[in-house]
Amino acid sequence: MDRTITALKVQKRNPDRVNVYLDGEFAFGVSRIVAAWLKVGQELSDQKILSLQREDAEEVAFQNALKVLSYRPRSIFEVQKKLKDNGFDETVVHSVLERLKQNGLLEDQSFAQTWVENRTVFHPRSRKLMALELRQKGVPDEVVQNALAAGATDDETLAYQSAIQYTRRLKGLEWTEFRKKLSAYLLRRGFSFETVSPLVRRVWDELQQSAGDEPHSFSEDDKR
Repeated sequence: MDRTITALKVQKRNPDRVNVYLDGEFAFGVSRIVAAWLKVGQELSDQKILSLQREDAEEVAFQNALKVLSYRPRSIFEVQKKLKDNGFDETVVHSVLERLKQNGLLEDQSFAQTWVENRTVFHPRSRKLMALELRQKGVPDEVVQNALAAGATDDETLAYQSAIQYTRRLKGLEWTEFRKKLSAYLLRRGFSFETVSPLVRRVWDELQQSAGDEPHSFSEDDKR
């Protein structure tokens, strides 16, 4: 049986939502975007009411997703998980993800590319570690490899960039402590021992030369 809209009232606590009254009684609330198509005197069937409630759920989920994306770029998997964690059902989540994709707001390739570029410039780490981070965010392996191929240089260069950034914290240290701390840092960034070992010596020598000192002479024990 059809019911008649007798009032549409903006919620006091949330002006972005509207309370819908049917036959003189409060029936449900919807977002203002959904309510824009409603008017007092309009008759609603049970099917139309369910359709409006579904539209509202999708709009709320869409706005939720936009808020999540406003903090930083996200992978499709991350947004999907966030929406599910916030209680939206599978069909609503699927609809919102498709809407985001169609509007160019959610795309794994651009996300992965941005992630790699950001890591390379601001927080250098190994290609292997960057790949692991992206896979943990649900990015498909093919997309990960494409992003690395397009935006990441070789591990030797990445390790050098990472080392130069970190050595600001190592000023004044003697060689043994310098080697220990820088090596541990680079290994945590996913670089192999084969990459780290000669690089630490190279960075040390460059620092000594820039300071006007003679390059450090390594003993046999130092080279181990």
